[in-house]
Amino acid sequence: MNLAERDQHVIWHPYTQMKTAALPIPIVRGEGAVLYAQDGRAYIDAVASWWVNLHGHAHPYIVRKVAEQLQTLEHVIFAGFTHAPAVELAERLLQLLPQNQRRMFYSDNGSTAVEVALKMAIQYWNNLGTPKKKVIAFRDSYHGDTFGAMAVSARSTFTAPFWPYLFEVEFVDVPVSGKEEETVKQLEAYALGGDVAAFIYEPLVLGTAGMVMYTPEVLDKLLQICRQHNILAIADEVMTGFGRTGRHFASNFVQHGPDIVCMSKGLTGGTMALGLTSCSEAIYEAFLHDDKSKTLFHGHSYTANPVACAAGLASLDLLLQEETQASISRICSRHADFAARNKSLPYIREVRQQGTILAVEFQDSTTSYFSDLRDTLYSFALDQGVVLRPLGNIIYIIPPYCITDGQLDQVYKTILGMQEVVSGDRPYPRPDQTMLHD
Repeated sequence: MNLAERDQHVIWHPYTQMKTAALPIPIVRGEGAVLYAQDGRAYIDAVASWWVNLHGHAHPYIVRKVAEQLQTLEHVIFAGFTHAPAVELAERLLQLLPQNQRRMFYSDNGSTAVEVALKMAIQYWNNLGTPKKKVIAFRDSYHGDTFGAMAVSARSTFTAPFWPYLFEVEFVDVPVSGKEEETVKQLEAYALGGDVAAFIYEPLVLGTAGMVMYTPEVLDKLLQICRQHNILAIADEVMTGFGRTGRHFASNFVQHGPDIVCMSKGLTGGTMALGLTSCSEAIYEAFLHDDKSKTLFHGHSYTANPVACAAGLASLDLLLQEETQASISRICSRHADFAARNKSLPYIREVRQQGTILAVEFQDSTTSYFSDLRDTLYSFALDQGVVLRPLGNIIYIIPPYCITDGQLDQVYKTILGMQEVVSGDRPYPRPDQTMLHD
């Protein structure tokens, strides 16, 4: 029995209908932007393994720093204790975040970073003696799979069994081109109604919604409304952080900084699980009190794990290098050129780009994650040696920064080849596999 067959006897994979899923592809090694399978095939990791890998697989510098930390301290309880990697990582990240960010709370992943943010925001108002219950989010948003994160995400098939258990959220439309003022008016109406604790949003790019993009200018208007009506702004930078949008954080594009920022994914360069939630000094001070019931009662066994923090520090070292910043600029430029040259091609509805994120939306009505087209395009890309995870009829690239021009060309060629599949000019067999969403 090979590894893939053994897997099927013991593993339950994420976002996968196990009854119809094909055998998974065993990966035995990764190097740079390439994954190597057990059968000898190589795949360009064009989605950075769910958007986490910044610098390439098995980066020797991160490997060395993690190994060094393991020889010193692998873990220590973070209640009543501290350690240098956690303090240094917090200090360095606060220098890159919007200037109003002052404190860091560690957790394990993106969903838990969002949970912490929501609990901070809601308890903040309770601690001040002015409790507020409402939370506002974008209609097509995705913030994670834990219950609080599901509550502030779009109501969909993925969350349907849990709707009775999710707290009520007010949703506003995503302010895409031509609908900016409509969204502004919607937020203003909810703000005037009062009782709004927080507005949570993915800045500039909604990932799982299909890499839907909007401008910093309209985000600034929305944040200004939050300021005027004492609504806390929570920036979910889990996907957009660490250079993905062309700057260290998407929040660096706007004048009005958020009150709370959620981070994960690229935080450790894709090496280990780690989450962070930063906040302003005002939020932190609302929890300082002689009454211990005003404490933020939240924590995880592996909070601020020293090894994960060491990986985060190593990834940050690499991110700030001139070579990496030049690669980010190169990828941004290549994406922009691809978008300009191909946005009017047949069967392409739209090409969207923000920084290192590129999305191509095909002219097809089957936008669902359950569509045959999604599965067909996924399989087609694998056959071209490229890992892509279509969002219905939308293909996106969010690559490691080490990806070469030649590898980018192969990814671009694969996407353009999909036109023939979409048009029906190139019949392609439907894979016996259903992978739902990111």
